[in-house]
Amino acid sequence: MDPNNEIIVALDYGNGPTAEDLVDRLGDECRFYKVGLELLTAAGPDFVRHLVSRGKEVFLDLKLFEIPNSVAGAVRAAGALGVSMVTVHSMGGTGIMAAAVDAARDFPDLRILALTVVTSMTDEDLADIGVSDSTEEQVLRLARLAGKVGCHGVIASPQDVSALRGTLGSNALIVTPGVALPGGTPFDHARPGTPRAALAAGASHVVVGRTVTRAQDPAAALRLVHAGLVV
Repeated sequence: MDPNNEIIVALDYGNGPTAEDLVDRLGDECRFYKVGLELLTAAGPDFVRHLVSRGKEVFLDLKLFEIPNSVAGAVRAAGALGVSMVTVHSMGGTGIMAAAVDAARDFPDLRILALTVVTSMTDEDLADIGVSDSTEEQVLRLARLAGKVGCHGVIASPQDVSALRGTLGSNALIVTPGVALPGGTPFDHARPGTPRAALAAGASHVVVGRTVTRAQDPAAALRLVHAGLVV
């Protein structure tokens, strides 16, 4: 187990300088970062290029949900930035996911991850949009669809990991947001878990957010996360 490869720190900030400060404070403690819509909109693609130039891996969390041609264009742009992972919304169906997978073929190090059910959603939220199945059933359905079209893995809650690993096999990436240290606050996530439990269940990566980024000493907080992974 190499926590530096498995732990992704979410740079959920509204400006580049604050995100850059965190990267500086973490230094060699972290080499994998998530850049989402907020930071990308605020700081632009140059911030992503800067992270890559510093030897960091980037999980670009775009949650692409558009016509296939637009999704393919966005994936190619992400690949040109040098990112390692980019997300596409599995609820867009096979056409959107297949377009993303096909566009990524020119970038051997780029992995397409299908977002299954957003970790803030509950069974009631799914019912609101006409989905009668539970979140667990919907996650598995969408994961199978993503696997069928060649996605490299999925995004799902820690509570979904065990069933997903059994469904997708050993090679698929399973990336889990919604993790917090024992006794910590899961914030906006309805189906949370601890980093250790998620990895033990079969997650390939876990995304850690405010547990680290809002700590007084982020590097110390990340070391606590690493220490908690040691069995």
